[in-house]
Amino acid sequence: MINVMIADDHAMIREGLRNLLELDGEIRVVEEAFDGEDCILKLRERIPDVLLLDINMPVMNGLEVLERIKELHMKVKVLVLTVHNEVEYLLRAVDLGINGYLLKDSDFDDLRKAIMAVSRGDTYIQESLMPLLESKMTQRTDEEKKIADLTGREMEVLKHLAYGMYNKEIAETLHISERTVKNHVSSIFKKIDVNDRTQAAVFAIRNHLIDVHK
Repeated sequence: MINVMIADDHAMIREGLRNLLELDGEIRVVEEAFDGEDCILKLRERIPDVLLLDINMPVMNGLEVLERIKELHMKVKVLVLTVHNEVEYLLRAVDLGINGYLLKDSDFDDLRKAIMAVSRGDTYIQESLMPLLESKMTQRTDEEKKIADLTGREMEVLKHLAYGMYNKEIAETLHISERTVKNHVSSIFKKIDVNDRTQAAVFAIRNHLIDVHK
C-alpha cells in the first residue's frame, strides 16, 4: 500500500483526488494539507511514501515547500501536480529535488503511473515537457561553461555592468583604469557570446549572478 499526502489549497481538488486515488487498491490517502505551511507541519508529524504537491498555494507556495523540505532533510518522495507547464517552474522544481512533475490536466492512468514510479524511487516527468526540459538543461550547461571561462576580475566587471554601472564607475569602484575595464568588457562579451551591455546584464540575471532586488 502506497501512503499519499495531498497538498493543495482547493478543497474540491483534494476531495476529487482522494476519491480517485482511493478507488485504487494500492494507494491510500493518509493526509491532506491546505497550504504550504500546513504541509510542512504535517510532514513533521508523518512522512508519507509520496507527497502530491501543488505549486500555487497561499502562505508558502509549492517551491517554497520544496526548499523547506530540502533544508529539513525530509526523506519524502515528491510528485508535483500543477497547472504550470512553463519549463522554468519545472527546472526550479528539479533543482529542488522533486521525483516527479505532472500537469493537472493529465488523466488518472498517468497520475497512477507517476505515483507508482515515484514511490519506487524512479523519476516521472510529464512526457510533453521533456523536450523543453532537455533543451533548457543543454542551454544551462552551455552557460555554465561560459561562466567558468570568466576570470575573477571579469566576473566582478560583469556584475557591476549588470547593475547598470558605466565603465568609469566600474573603474573607480575596482581601482583600475577605464581602459582596463573596457578590455575586460570586450573579453566578457566574447566569452559569453553577447553583443552589448543589455544582453550581458540579461545573461547575469538569468544565471543568478546578481541580486535583482539589490
